Amino acid sequence: MTRQSVGDLTTRRKQIRSVFSPSPGRKNNPSDALVLFGATDDLAYKKIFPALHSMIRRGVLNVPIIGVAQAGWTIDQLRDRVKASLAEHGGVVNQGVFERMVELLQYIDGDYNDPAVFTQIREAIGAAACPACYLAVPPGLFPTVVESIGRSGFANNARVIVEKPFGHNLAAARDLNRTLRTVFPEPSVYRIDRYLGKDAVENLLFFRFANTFIEPTWNRNYVENIQITMAEDCGVDGRGRSYDETGTIRDMVQNSILQLVALLAMAPPENMDAESLRDEQAKIFHAISPLEPSNLVRGQFRGYRDEPGVAPDSQVETFAALRLAIRSWRWAGVPFLIRAGKSLPVTATEVIVTLRKPPLGNITGRSYFRFRLGPDLSLSLGALVKKPGLDRTAMPVELSMVNKPQDEVAAYEQLLTDAMNGDAMLFMRDDQAETAWAIVAPILDNDTPVHQYDPGTWGPEQANRLTADVGGWLDLDRDYAKGIAATRRKKS
Repeated sequence: MTRQSVGDLTTRRKQIRSVFSPSPGRKNNPSDALVLFGATDDLAYKKIFPALHSMIRRGVLNVPIIGVAQAGWTIDQLRDRVKASLAEHGGVVNQGVFERMVELLQYIDGDYNDPAVFTQIREAIGAAACPACYLAVPPGLFPTVVESIGRSGFANNARVIVEKPFGHNLAAARDLNRTLRTVFPEPSVYRIDRYLGKDAVENLLFFRFANTFIEPTWNRNYVENIQITMAEDCGVDGRGRSYDETGTIRDMVQNSILQLVALLAMAPPENMDAESLRDEQAKIFHAISPLEPSNLVRGQFRGYRDEPGVAPDSQVETFAALRLAIRSWRWAGVPFLIRAGKSLPVTATEVIVTLRKPPLGNITGRSYFRFRLGPDLSLSLGALVKKPGLDRTAMPVELSMVNKPQDEVAAYEQLLTDAMNGDAMLFMRDDQAETAWAIVAPILDNDTPVHQYDPGTWGPEQANRLTADVGGWLDLDRDYAKGIAATRRKKS
């Protein structure tokens, strides 16, 4: 395959931000304090502290950072925790930046139900007029923390950043939205999904709407099918107990994958601002037919039930394959084929938009768009050209327009920066969150069989029936995940 790499991601992100901007007429004041609930937990250790370090290094964060937890710690213990976090997950640590981070850092220890804790937070915020409250705590604590913030009196003009999962089902999502609305207006709520903070997501938007040659082909007249793969080669990594309460549909499909479907299927927005983009995404959510068990195949890798905390007779899926339809003029008859799971051959996220075959009987291949969204980034066009030689036969080539490794910490850095600046483009709105749960509601906690599959394979073979009419799943082998080669699953 032929590849041509152009563009720099930093420059490209600036270009994207110049096109997609907050809603016109809305003045967004930057947050002037950050209150981090769950400051001693794993998420802060692995993702948030490295992101804050990078933000300080870039000069975009220079406000008080107030860590809050109920761990019985002191400020010195938290500083040691930050230092260890940066050493393990922060890459190259700048000593001057670290010292500045320590200067900005404060710590309040206590029970989230204790009014005295929130009185201390209000005092620590001081004169800050627009604080950001990051809820990096277990979902069960969201209502407690939100209600305590409301009673404390510092919620006016504040923002709240909520980690996924946003609820456990539709009813829970509605309850949480109601709780949030009692304290924060919707424009002040930022539902964070680190997957959406990747450069790849913004590049996908930019690629679609900044190139006029894309739109005429982006419909049922030219597109045969769209396949989305979100694969991880690891198991549950010691999270057996929590994963056994979640499963792949809740963990991947309901949020990140449906957001990706919306980005792929949405019509061009009326204006290139955050709210117009979210309006178009919401339209796609409403147009997706509720998922039916007949269009779902669930799997579980062998050995999952031996994980600590997993029920010995667990029926929770570690793999899900599904087929969905969008009820719209643009996408009628085009299947969206999705699979996601753990203990698969590779770690990779990829979209392949396969175009229809031309009406020539001797052409056997297909043209396609390929969007590799992780672990590296590649936006590519697959085409057919004449094979060198005397025979008039086709040969596939692939032109790659961007190709660069991705950084998970950078995703958190981007999302935190956006939230503190009031830019909602990469965050899900309340109606989107509820509609996404409504889409998957028919396949949650149902009695669809859970098929066993061997670790390192592409899930149970029963998933093949979902793609039988389009030639099967397009698989990624270990080399292909690194951007070297592509393979198609052989029919058994």
